Amino acid sequence: MADDMSMTPSREDFSALLEEALAGRDLAEGSVVHGQVVGIEKDFLIVDVGLKTEGRISVKEFQQGDGKPVPKVGDTVEVYLERVENASGEAVISREKARREEAWTRLEGVYAEAQPVMGSIVGRVKGGFTVDLGGASAFLPGSQVDIRPVRDVGPLMGKEQPFAILKMDRPRGNIVVSRRAILEEARAEQRTELVSQLHEGEIREGVVKNITDYGAFVDLGGIDGLLHVTDMSWKRVNHPSQVLAVGDTVKVQIVKINPDTQRISLGMKQLQADPWDDVEGKYPVGARFTGRITNITDYGAFVELEAGVEGLVHVSEMSWTKKNAHPGKIVSTSQEVDVVVLDVDASKRRISLGLKQAQRNPWEVFLESHPVGSVVEGEVKNTTEFGLFIGLDNDIDGMVHLSDIDWNVSGEEAMAKYHRAEMVKARVLDVDVEKERISLGIKQMSGDPIAGDVFRRGQVVTSTILEVTSGGLEVKFGEEDAPMTAFIRKADLSRDRQDQNPERFGVGDRLDAMITNIDKAARRVSLSVKAMQQAEEKDQMEQFGSSDSGASLGDILGAALRERAGKD
Repeated sequence: MADDMSMTPSREDFSALLEEALAGRDLAEGSVVHGQVVGIEKDFLIVDVGLKTEGRISVKEFQQGDGKPVPKVGDTVEVYLERVENASGEAVISREKARREEAWTRLEGVYAEAQPVMGSIVGRVKGGFTVDLGGASAFLPGSQVDIRPVRDVGPLMGKEQPFAILKMDRPRGNIVVSRRAILEEARAEQRTELVSQLHEGEIREGVVKNITDYGAFVDLGGIDGLLHVTDMSWKRVNHPSQVLAVGDTVKVQIVKINPDTQRISLGMKQLQADPWDDVEGKYPVGARFTGRITNITDYGAFVELEAGVEGLVHVSEMSWTKKNAHPGKIVSTSQEVDVVVLDVDASKRRISLGLKQAQRNPWEVFLESHPVGSVVEGEVKNTTEFGLFIGLDNDIDGMVHLSDIDWNVSGEEAMAKYHRAEMVKARVLDVDVEKERISLGIKQMSGDPIAGDVFRRGQVVTSTILEVTSGGLEVKFGEEDAPMTAFIRKADLSRDRQDQNPERFGVGDRLDAMITNIDKAARRVSLSVKAMQQAEEKDQMEQFGSSDSGASLGDILGAALRERAGKD
């Protein structure tokens, strides 16, 4: 009885055993442990991991990936302990998960040292591919497969190759890898080695690999250089495809190597003679040449004088008369034109040309054929506040100032008589070739009546009454198309006082009167009927004698009247 009681474990011993069992469970579950194969039943291996019960693992889990033979009874294996005991009383273990844990531990070390890892592309998923990294599965984005887009990934599938780990998240089980990073690193190393073998100024042969709007990329044997469009030829090249095609073999000079970016600039024109050498001697200022329009801009047109040498005709030097026209309305691309060299700056590789200077100045031509004083005819092109513009030969204009439209009326009133597109005649008053101005006069087509060319003091004119006032008469006289006006005062309407009443006249009546005064500055003419009568009396006195010879004034007047009646 005493022996039986001594063999029964005490409460303290039972607690220690339970604590040991529970501690083993906590330490073992979720970790990789060593176990021994103690048996093989059908397709399962029985593995003892040091617990009360063994675990079972499918033989297939030992046939995936590592290439090792299936373990035999007595072999030690590493397995992943998921649970110490399941409902059946067995330990739940896995070789596959053990391999995964081993892989994660190994990959974390590789990732920490930024080293590449070997793997193979095993499947396609949305946005990329699945890569087996020796037990761990990783995601390879489509953009990270190669340096350039790959149309067919078939040849890369299942092939073991290096990858760079871009990101790892063990709790979530995510790994992102890149094949492109490995290729770029290898390419950078190769590029560095090739660049070290090149020297600026060296001449090499290459093959055109690609053409863009700004140039062409040339393969120099494993490394590309850029041949910019401006370095293809000394002459203007609008697009690289005008000179090169993909696959062409070209000879180029290494113009520049950037040691920081390892970019290589190439040139073809550098292998040819520079046409700008001695350009000042070939194109002296003032010389005339024939060239071809290569490009038209808002500010002018470029003219090719020879291959590689172009000059600019500024918009201000394109036409004598079309001042505000766009260059494209004066010349066209590929048109051959005559130009004159205006300026040469060899250091800046600039030549200023003149298109209009290759033609005669139209104002000089006009002056030769229409000297001052000659008469021209043209169309009224425009009316402004200060005069009329008349269209003349060779697209030039002449201006009639307000003061040169009419002798007798104000400028505004005179200009109102003219309209656009009306044909008029005018006299050339002045031609200023340097300022490109032509002054014309319409009123100068007839003589100035005030200046004495038509009217003079003492001349008797027939006038027509325009208005009757208490102080006198407003009348007009002269040519119908250029009449002059005057005012006859009441006191000048007759020699006799009883006949000086203006009301005895009517509008439209015709009246003879004498010009008594001409004010050129004020452009006024004074008329008088009284002065005309007195002048007639004086003439009669001189013709028929004086009162001293015995003839009375009545006799003289009677004789004058009879003479006038005889003439009528």
